[in-house]
Amino acid sequence: MAKQKNGSATVRFTLRAITCLYVGVLVLVPLVLVVWRALSPGLDSFVDALTDPFAEHAFQLTAIVAVSAVLLNTVFGIGASLLLARYNFFGRRLLSAFIDLPISISPIVVGLALLLVYGPQGWFGPALASANFDVVAAVPGMVLATVFVSLPLVVRAVVPVLQEAGMEQEQAAHCLGAGAFTTFRRITLPTIKWALAYGVVLSLARSLGEYGAVLVVSGNFEGQTETATLRIDNLYELTQQTDAAYAITFVLVLVSVLAIVAITFINPKQESE
Repeated sequence: MAKQKNGSATVRFTLRAITCLYVGVLVLVPLVLVVWRALSPGLDSFVDALTDPFAEHAFQLTAIVAVSAVLLNTVFGIGASLLLARYNFFGRRLLSAFIDLPISISPIVVGLALLLVYGPQGWFGPALASANFDVVAAVPGMVLATVFVSLPLVVRAVVPVLQEAGMEQEQAAHCLGAGAFTTFRRITLPTIKWALAYGVVLSLARSLGEYGAVLVVSGNFEGQTETATLRIDNLYELTQQTDAAYAITFVLVLVSVLAIVAITFINPKQESE
């Protein structure tokens, strides 16, 4: 018995060590290097890089695109999650597979597909041009690209919670005369609130860091359709301003990490109450 316990403890220790090493090499070391490269030139250089007019515009555009994408994915994610978890219908598995499709498709391919649909020579391009509504090389196209790549995150966070919770409380509310909106607000939403929050945070982090699809559809015009990630690439590759590139990278990483850490620590505290 003692030998079994010792063997089990050794296996746990080995697995923990391998996991920590794996995460450290792939995640922590690059993050530490980004922080060091961003701050090593000095605080003045760091602030100058972030207050550059083009950098400020890139941050503003990134916020607009990311928030718009998160809002759209939140609304769609809740609706799709209720549909998949609460109803059986023909094509349910196919719909679920299509929702996961963005995970397996390269963002560059997503951008190209949007060009083929909404570009000047695309299916809807001429009609959009005649209506003076720009999708490609404009904010709407960038939002569409970001929505596509972050599509599954809210759904995959909420569906398991709905399935585990079951429908008993919602059915009881209907029997007591509660309407659909009241049932959702009083029963469903409190049930999924932390799963929804986690999905929203993941969607936000994914939206902030999107590069490939946005690069294709935006045109990447400095001061116009240049997001923070595009700004980083332009600074690093085109103008060789590596210090400024690392400074912007540091901000994006910091926002994403803080959001994920916050939701991770808040969730258990709230559940324990």
